[in-house]
Amino acid sequence: MSQLADLKLVDITKSYGAAAVVKGISLSVAAGEFISLLGPSGCGKTTTLTMIAGFETPSSGEILVRGKRIDQLAPEKRDAGMVFQSYALFPHMNVAENIAFGLKMRRCPQAQIGKRVQEVAELVRIGHLLERQPRELSGGQQQRVALARALVIEPTLLLLDEPFGALDRKLREDLQIELKTLLKRLGMTTIFVTHDQDEALSMSDRVAVMNGGVIEQIATPKVLYDQPATRFVADFIGKANFIGGRVAGWSAGRATLQTSAGTLSAPAASALAEGQAECFVRPENMRLLADGESADNRVEAVVVETAYFGDRERVVLELADRSRILALLERRATGVSPTVGARLTVGWNCQDSILFDAAGRRVA
Repeated sequence: MSQLADLKLVDITKSYGAAAVVKGISLSVAAGEFISLLGPSGCGKTTTLTMIAGFETPSSGEILVRGKRIDQLAPEKRDAGMVFQSYALFPHMNVAENIAFGLKMRRCPQAQIGKRVQEVAELVRIGHLLERQPRELSGGQQQRVALARALVIEPTLLLLDEPFGALDRKLREDLQIELKTLLKRLGMTTIFVTHDQDEALSMSDRVAVMNGGVIEQIATPKVLYDQPATRFVADFIGKANFIGGRVAGWSAGRATLQTSAGTLSAPAASALAEGQAECFVRPENMRLLADGESADNRVEAVVVETAYFGDRERVVLELADRSRILALLERRATGVSPTVGARLTVGWNCQDSILFDAAGRRVA
């Protein structure tokens, strides 16, 4: 990888009147890296992408591509190709003309345009569709045309704004795998906007989780899932259980939390001040405990709902305070299916817990 970042955002902000949409984002993207901007609607991810593309101007901050500041340049001068959620194909142009549009705007020689269009069309497997009109294409074919149009100019950056949103699940999953493989082969630096956590986790080198106009955490998918830095990230990525209580003590790297479900423990490097906190645990880290079986953490609960998934049973449990948690129990481990109304005990290891303080920050 290049020592100079392909893309760098330095304290980028965007406000519309008194409303701040993006609040001081800084980000560095290495050459060939695939980074997703992930978050709920209104978190600022699409606004961030359109500022990189040049369709929005930052209120403050800098955007640099390979060390060159571009935030004052027109979109066509930013060396970026963009695929929109709606694909934005020109309805009066055929596939070949749509793909060639960016090259024509750059006044490339006609002979070069034809050759390059054919190459990129074959790359994304639509070489046989060049004479078709957009209305004659399926959603997946239109997505490929939009991708080819972005790639044909050989940009430094590829910007993707929820490009799979209009596709059915099976096609979406197939194209995700295909696109990830293609972009790795091309070594293309990519910024991908999505609200779908599965897309982000399966495709990205790193994921930036956004909330309220800021990046809450940026890390590899594995780190985000296993070591969320904030309660928001823990709750947004995957399934999550939170059991609230009050810090009751600390010993040998473990904090204890007094809850309505009993005393729970979680790793903590140093003693904590007393106060409200939450113990977080993933549903798949819970196991059904037999009589007499021990676990670092254990809670008794009543089964209120079950769902069968072949190798696992999804079980919704109600605690003494009427709050609910979710457990994913391996069928091979349980041997039997829990029944609605049954009282059972589930447990998990201390190291599978994370403690979040009252402000939603992870306790290290």
